[in-house]
Amino acid sequence: MIRPLIAVLSIFYLISSAALAQQSTDEVAWVQIEAHPNLRTAQDRAQTYASNLSDVAGFSLGGGWYGIVLGPYLRDDAEQVLRVYRTERRIPGDSFITFSGALAQQFWPMGSDLLNRGAVVAPVEQTAPEPVAEATPQAQPEPADETPAEARRSEQALTREERQGLQTALQAAGFYNAAIDGAFGAGTRRSMADWQGFNGFEVTGVLTTRQRKVLMDQYNAPLISTGMARHRDTATGIEMDLPLGVVRFSRYEAPFAHFDASDTLGARVLLISQPGDKATLYGLYDIMQTLEIVPLDGPRERRSDSFTLEGHGNGIVSYTEAALSGGEIKGFTLIWPTGDEDRRTRVLDAMRASFSRTDGVLDPAAGGDAVQNVDLVSGLEIRKPRLSRSGFYIDGKGTVMTVAEAVQGCTRVTLDGSYDARVIDTDAGLGVAVLRPDQALAPMVVAGLGREMPRLGAEITVAGYAYEGILGAPTLTFGTLDDVKGLRGETELARMGLLVQTGDAGGPVIDDQGAVVGMLLPQPATGQQLPRGVSFAAKAQALRDVLAASGMTPREAAPTGRITPDELNRRASGMTVLVSCWD
Repeated sequence: MIRPLIAVLSIFYLISSAALAQQSTDEVAWVQIEAHPNLRTAQDRAQTYASNLSDVAGFSLGGGWYGIVLGPYLRDDAEQVLRVYRTERRIPGDSFITFSGALAQQFWPMGSDLLNRGAVVAPVEQTAPEPVAEATPQAQPEPADETPAEARRSEQALTREERQGLQTALQAAGFYNAAIDGAFGAGTRRSMADWQGFNGFEVTGVLTTRQRKVLMDQYNAPLISTGMARHRDTATGIEMDLPLGVVRFSRYEAPFAHFDASDTLGARVLLISQPGDKATLYGLYDIMQTLEIVPLDGPRERRSDSFTLEGHGNGIVSYTEAALSGGEIKGFTLIWPTGDEDRRTRVLDAMRASFSRTDGVLDPAAGGDAVQNVDLVSGLEIRKPRLSRSGFYIDGKGTVMTVAEAVQGCTRVTLDGSYDARVIDTDAGLGVAVLRPDQALAPMVVAGLGREMPRLGAEITVAGYAYEGILGAPTLTFGTLDDVKGLRGETELARMGLLVQTGDAGGPVIDDQGAVVGMLLPQPATGQQLPRGVSFAAKAQALRDVLAASGMTPREAAPTGRITPDELNRRASGMTVLVSCWD
């Protein structure tokens, strides 16, 4: 019995292997030659290839990408097409074989279903011939499914909204630039004819029923590719269309419902829902602008009962809107990667148009058990500057002196994290900078520069944001004056003995009478490691010279005698300011 069983199994194995080999040979394959993150670019490139190559097609690849392929062919034919066309340099050298499972919605040519029509004969011989100068087959226009007269009759049955929708789609495709009025005049007819020619249809200026569907499918391709679908969130009391093909619900952390990225595109959505009043709305407006998801560049608008925020930068574009109604604040945020503006705009328009309020508001305690972090607000990262240093006020309008490294290569400089400032002068040799706030400020204390340095060994104090603003207020560090010049005899420098932190640089050096006798400088950038506790300051006279070159006269310190520790703390804290550099 064993030998007959082995024989049967052997026959079955041979038959199965032959079937698998035949299946691999007969498998429909494609040659992918390009991919683009922009639908219109992909359409243009497909049209260019179609003028020189046969069997050009275009499909969505997912993740916001659109691929241009040749096919469909049997696997062996696809390999031959790839080999010949690459040898002839008619397709890019990095072209490759792909299969139908990697292809989604077809965008070129419209009006046909290439995924389901089966393999076609490859346009090259099994043995690659020498390149010839003969013209390659040209793409032929698709025949109309209706005559122009029939198309006009079916067109008459369209509603005004449907006619406007066609004009909107033509406008989005770049063929129409007049009013969206639903009237098909000469301008609309010209745009229809241009669209027909671009898409390989017979040019009549009247869209057939099938062509109208193709046009609207093109227009809605960004929504289809992102899986736009209606979503009702009972916890937040919000119902709207969301791109559920690229985001999925993650968690609630009041006042947000988080929808995180579900694919490589990296899109995100927040639903905003909380009880509150106008003060709550304004507070949310301020908080949102401190978050990483709202880049600094972009328009902002706050009205009495609503606000909008748009931010561009750091690889993303974000849009937020929220409104107060009936004691409830509701809205949403869309975060989208840069470089995919066509789809982002369509998705955003659909979200805005579909947004509606339902009963209920998110429980303010939702997400209260989430991991807490000072750098997070409701699960969102707070935007942080690239670096922060210290500075001090030198006049009653809020002009500040700080170290030059605090403002180098910054797209934005702020004082105390809130007030924009601009650099009006720098002294690269000394390593200091002068800043002027965009709006006049009223400092609690203005630094008074001393005329004389304290005696060697005298106690001095440095005020600064030692931990770059984490503590929210300046700290005082105490030390001694060890020398009235630098290590190489620089008369504009003083050497001190005190332990400081990176963020202290730019802070005022204050004597026991409250006079500012210098500015703390950062550690040398030469890579030289100084002994622990050795620091340097730019002396008051050197600072005075920098200000004079800028046309400013600093306030002079009045002799008062030794001040109390409390008075020293009051003056130091009042004159010291956090200077932040933002990318």
